[in-house]
This record gives sequence, structure tokens and C-alpha cells, in this order.
Amino acid sequence: MARLSLQGIHKRYGEQDVIRGIDLDIEDGEFLVFVGPSGCGKSTTLRMIAGLEDISAGSLLIDGQRANELPPAERGAAMVFQSYALYPHMSVAENMGFALKMAGVPKAEREAQVRRTAETLKLTELLDRRPAQLSGGQRQRVAIGRAIVRKPKVFLFDEPLSNLDAALRLEMRIELARLHRQLGATMIYVTHDQTEAMTLGDRIAVFHQGRIEQLGTPLALYEDPATEFVASFIGSPSINFVDRPPEGATPAHRALWSGWAPALPDTVRRLGVRPEHLQLAPAGEGVPAQLEFAEHLGDTHLLYARVEGLEKPLTLKRSGAAPALQAGDRLGLVASAARVLGFDGQGQRVRP
Repeated sequence: MARLSLQGIHKRYGEQDVIRGIDLDIEDGEFLVFVGPSGCGKSTTLRMIAGLEDISAGSLLIDGQRANELPPAERGAAMVFQSYALYPHMSVAENMGFALKMAGVPKAEREAQVRRTAETLKLTELLDRRPAQLSGGQRQRVAIGRAIVRKPKVFLFDEPLSNLDAALRLEMRIELARLHRQLGATMIYVTHDQTEAMTLGDRIAVFHQGRIEQLGTPLALYEDPATEFVASFIGSPSINFVDRPPEGATPAHRALWSGWAPALPDTVRRLGVRPEHLQLAPAGEGVPAQLEFAEHLGDTHLLYARVEGLEKPLTLKRSGAAPALQAGDRLGLVASAARVLGFDGQGQRVRP
């Protein structure tokens, strides 16, 4: 497998700097996820690692060797695309073994490698089929198998599950996690889906406007976001934000701020509290609010509560039995001060 190092990586298109200086070390055997909204630079960075995009400035090292000028075939990387990119006129076996054939691997060895990989991915019974005869999940497994047979140093995944339905995405996430454990491979995975990022990654790099906003384990990013952007992107449903009360703010807005931010310094301009850390208070207590809407999702319940003076309702996430509440009901809200996050005017985290 491989260890990668990105040192001051930039990508420019004319005068536009779309990747703005990325420094990142990826350990041998690590499963690293690039996550962020569309247009943030995560796929462009992956393509630069693969050699499909030129690096405008900085250095890419693969196992200590500078790889900027190496052609894609010599980097030891195998890429799995969102669109599968299978040859429609070839069978599954031919698709999986095509790169080996082009590399001059003898037919008997090629077929043995394809068969071993097919057994790993549960594709043995499909080896004679064409891509048009396969489901979306089967096609994606074939694309992954085509990468595995090459025995690359690093696997690169560019939003490979985005074309699948929810059930298949879950199935493929489990499959990818199993493959990583089995192969011990270095994997870099691009997604805009934070659920995929949180469940698959050893570490997550959160991209924003061509930079890595924060790098860390899934739990660290959730519990200890460094910026307002990371706090808003990681976690589902999204975190609630409350701005510092202006002159003439409602009593409810002022009560919320004074109750939730007692340990935070005056530089705080915005509070954040996750829906699962916002609770209903006993009758007559807490910040007064009114229930605007409720979503009941099996054993999970999302309550949207309107606090007078706030632009958006606050979201509460509860588990277990559905609360006996209806739209229009009055309620009180409380949050543990230890769970409330503070951010300054530039969106940076302010700690107690």
C-alpha cells in the first residue's frame, strides 16, 4: 500500500485559484474521506492525485517519491468513478481484466486474479454477463473489482455511490468497509454525503472553497468543530444557530442567549447547539417556544420550535416514543451549556 503527502498543492484555471494550498499526509492503509459541498475542490484534488489533472503548484509524494510528473499509469493508483465507466460490449470478466490484458499479464494469471476478486465481491455468478444486465449495485462492484485486480498502491473513489438508491448505498457502504478491512488498502473517498463520510472514514477532510477547513476523526469533527462551517456540515439534522441578540431583541431571544452562553467570552457572535442536545423543559420552564411542525420517523422524532425573535425555528431531535405534542403547543427549551458551541464574527470557534 502507499503513504501520500500533499505539500502546498494548488490548482489554477487561468487566473482562478480553485485549490488554494492543501497540506495533507495520508497514512499507509488509511481510509480518508474528502467531504464538502459541490464545487469545494474535493474531486479536483482527487483527480490531481490520480494524475487526471495537472498540479499547478506544490508537490505530491507517493511513498516519498515526487509524483507530479508521473503519468497516471505509473502512480499506482486505481480510480472508481461515479458513472462506473464500464465497457458495454465486454463481459464482467473482460471489464475486470482489461487493465491486466493491456499490461501484458498472461491469460491464465489474468483469469485467476479476476476470479479471486469476483469471489471477494460476490460476482462469480455474473462474470459472463454484460453491464446492461446488471443492477446499479452490481455495476459498482464490477468497477471496484476492476480496480482491485490491478493491486494498486492506493484506491481513489469519486462519489461512487451517488447514483444508487438509499438501500443500495447502505449495502455498498458496508461492502466498502469490509473490503478496506480485508485488503488493508490506502483508500481516498470523495463524497458530499456526510453520512457516508462519518460511517466510512478513519479521518475526514472537510473541504470548503478550495481549502481543507478541518481534518480529524468523525467523532472529533462532530464533537469539536473548529469553524461554523464544519459545525453546520457535520451532523444530521444540521446544527441550530442563534445570533447574539441585537438592540430591541425579544425577551425570549435574550433569555435564550443568557441561558446558553454564560461561560463563553464576549467575542462570541453566534451560538450553535445540535438538535440532539436541545431538550424540552418541564412545564413553565426553559426558553418559551411554540411547536411549528413535527416529523415522526419511526423511533426518531424531529420537532421544529419557533422562538419569538428568531428568523428560523429550532430543531429538536428525540428518540423513543412520539411526544404527545401538536402544532401550536407551547413548550420550553433547554440546552446544557457544556454542549453549546460559540463562534466569533469570522465563523471561528470560540472556546470557554
